[in-house]
Amino acid sequence: MQGDQLSCSHTSAHAVRRLPRFDVTLMEHYLDDLRPLKEEVYELFKQHPELLVKEEEGLSKEEHRELVRRCLHVILDAGYSPLSFLTKDQAKYFYLSELLALVDLSLTIKLGVQYSLWGGSVVNLGTERHRRAYFDDIDRFRLPGCFAMTELKHGSNVAGLQTEAVLDVHKDEWVVHTPDDGAIKWWIGNAAEDGRAATVFARLKVPAPDGSGALDDHGVHAFVVPLRDSSGNTLPGVEIHDCGYKVGLNGIDNGAIQFTHVRIPRENLLDRFATVDRSGRYSSPITSAARRFAATLGELTGGRVGLTAASVGVLKGALTIAVRYSAQRQQFGPPDGPEVAVLDYPSQQAKLMPMLATCYALMFAKNRLVQKYCEMKRTKDEALVADVHSLSAGLKAYTTTYVNTAIGVCRESCGGHGYASVNRLGALRSDHDIFQTFEGDNTVLLQQVAALLLKEYRDSFRGSPLMATWSYLKIWAQDSLPANPLVTHETDPSHLRDPSFLVRALRYRTARLLHTLAARLRKHSRRLGDFGAWNKCLMHVLALSRAHVECVMLEEALGAAERCVDPDCRRSLKALADLFALDRIHSDIIFRNDDYIAPEKAKAIQRLIEALCSELRGVAVPLVDSFAIPDHILRAPIGLSTTAVDPYGSYLEAAGFDG
Repeated sequence: MQGDQLSCSHTSAHAVRRLPRFDVTLMEHYLDDLRPLKEEVYELFKQHPELLVKEEEGLSKEEHRELVRRCLHVILDAGYSPLSFLTKDQAKYFYLSELLALVDLSLTIKLGVQYSLWGGSVVNLGTERHRRAYFDDIDRFRLPGCFAMTELKHGSNVAGLQTEAVLDVHKDEWVVHTPDDGAIKWWIGNAAEDGRAATVFARLKVPAPDGSGALDDHGVHAFVVPLRDSSGNTLPGVEIHDCGYKVGLNGIDNGAIQFTHVRIPRENLLDRFATVDRSGRYSSPITSAARRFAATLGELTGGRVGLTAASVGVLKGALTIAVRYSAQRQQFGPPDGPEVAVLDYPSQQAKLMPMLATCYALMFAKNRLVQKYCEMKRTKDEALVADVHSLSAGLKAYTTTYVNTAIGVCRESCGGHGYASVNRLGALRSDHDIFQTFEGDNTVLLQQVAALLLKEYRDSFRGSPLMATWSYLKIWAQDSLPANPLVTHETDPSHLRDPSFLVRALRYRTARLLHTLAARLRKHSRRLGDFGAWNKCLMHVLALSRAHVECVMLEEALGAAERCVDPDCRRSLKALADLFALDRIHSDIIFRNDDYIAPEKAKAIQRLIEALCSELRGVAVPLVDSFAIPDHILRAPIGLSTTAVDPYGSYLEAAGFDG
C-alpha cells in the first residue's frame, strides 16, 4: 500500500503506466527465500537502536570500532555461529553479509575479516588439526584474527610477496621475518587493536637438501602467527601500528605489521596443500607449483562472493532512498497546475530506471553465484571450481564498480538533500569505495576472467573438453555469424523485447570480443612477447570480461522472470530484464560498428528504452519496497516508507525541529 501511495502521488503526460500493479508481499517472497533470517537479524537491531551508526554525529575511529565490536557481540550472543554458516550453510553466511551492509558496512567487513578471511583461511588452508585448535575460539570471537596478505609494496601480485618464513631445522620452528620496509604487512583488518593472531602469507623457505646452506624457496604459503597475548600486548618481534583514518570504514582497525625473526612452531604452517616434515623435506599432493598456488588462492573465493552480496545490499538501499525520494519530491509543473513528482520527468527516469533494472539483474546473478559456490563446496567438482573462480572474480569486479558509480547517481538524484549526512548516501559511497580494491583489485580480477575465457576458447579448438559452462563458448560458430540483414533492421517492439534477440545480441558481443582478442594477442605476441601483447590489448581484455558478466546477468534476469508464477510480478521482472539488455545494446558502439544494429533499429531501441523507463516508473516504488528494508535499518529520513504520508517529518526531526 505504501508504494501505491508514493507512486500514485502525481500523474504526468510523460508517464505511461502500462505495467500492472503487483502485490509487494508476493514479490518480496519470490525474491527472498531467507526472509526469516532477515527478520531475526533486523529485529536484533530494532531492540538495540543504540548500536546503529548515526553518520551525522561523526564518531571517532575508536568510538566506531567499539560500536562495531558491540554489534558483533550482539549477533553472537543471539546464538548465531558465523563460522558454522561459512563452513556448512554458505548461503546464510553471504546473506548475513548482505543484511549487515545497511546496518554498517564496517560491521560487514569486520564479519568478513574475522570469519571469511581469518577463519576461512584456517579452515580451508589448514587441516583437521588446525580446525580443532582454532574453530570455536574464532567463531565466538575469543580469538580475533587477521588475514595478513597485502604488503606495502605488493597487493594484487600475491606471488611477489616478500615476507619470509624460514625453517630452523634444529629448533623445529619457522622464523617469520619482514626483510625490508616494502614487505611490511599493510591495511590488515583487525590488526591495529583486536587481532591476537594472523594468517600470514610468506615465502616458505627450507634448507637445500645438498647441505650447502642455501635455501629453497617454495613460494607463498600461509602460516598462523600469534600477534598479541591475552592482555592485548604485542608479542616479541611483532610491531604493529594503526593505519589511521581512512576515506571510509573507520569502524575497522586496519594496521601495519612488521615481523622481526618471530618464531612459531613448524605445525603452524597451514598444510592442506603442502607439508614440511621434521627434517625440512617439502612435499605436496600437487606437483605443479603454479597449480598449488592457484589452489591456495582458489580457496579464498568466498571473500569475493561476500563482497558481491554486500555490494548488492548497498545498491538496494541507495536505490530505495533515491526512488522513494524522487516519487514524493515535487518540482515545477505546467502553468496553473500542480507541481510534478521528480520521478515523472524522463531525465530522472533515465537515471534511476536502468539502475533499478541493473540492481535486479545483479541480484539474480549474485544468487546464481551463491548457488554455484555452495554446490562447489559440496561436490568439489573441477568444472564448478573453474566457474566459481571466474564468476566470483567477474561479478565482484563488475558489481562493486557499478555500485560505486550508482551511489553517486543516487546522491545526485536526491538533489541537495542527498548531500545531507543523515540521509546516508555520502557514508555509503565512502564506505563502499574500497570494495573496488580489496579481495582483488577490479582491473586485475577482470583480467583473470578474460584469461580463463581465452583458455576455454583455445581449448575448444584443440578438441579439449570444456571446463566452463558458458554457452557462447560452446556455440561460437553459430553465434559469431553476422545477424540476418532483415533482423538487423527489425524495429518492432515485440522483436526488440524477444529474449532470443536480447540474449543472442549480448552473446554475439562477447563472442566477437573473445575472437578478436585472441587474434590480436597472437599478432602482437610475435613482436612484443606475451606480457607486452596482453598490455597492449588490456582495454579489449576488460571489455570482454564486462561483456561476459553482462551476459550472465541477462540470462539470470530472464530466467528469474520466466520462473515467476505471479503474472503481474513476472511482467515487471521481464520489463526490468529487457531494459537492462536494451540499455547495454544501445550504449555499446560495437553493435553499430559491426552493422549488427542498423541506425533505424538503434533509434527504435532508444525509443523503447524511454518507454520502458516510463512504464517502470509506475511500479518503481513497489519494486524497491520489495527489497523489504525496514525503516530502522535504512535510516535515511528522505527514503523511509512513511515519506508518502509525512514527506518531511523524519527529516525535520533529525534536524531538531519538534514538529
